[in-house]
Amino acid sequence: MYHGDAIMESVTAKFTKKIVLEMDNLITEGWYANRSEMIRDAVRRFLERRDRIRLEKAVDEDIRWGLHGE
Repeated sequence: MYHGDAIMESVTAKFTKKIVLEMDNLITEGWYANRSEMIRDAVRRFLERRDRIRLEKAVDEDIRWGLHGE
């Protein structure tokens, strides 16, 4: 599958019925076009947050090293 310039790969995931109902409610409300779009957005946001946390940790470590030589 192609999405823009990116080659898309399918990944199987299982969710509880409650999560699926909540996902479907957001789709019905117009937040997302479908489940795949919603899951891609959630994973993308998670990865961005993780990268930001890693960067903040590295900066904090550099500051501690610079101030205290730790």
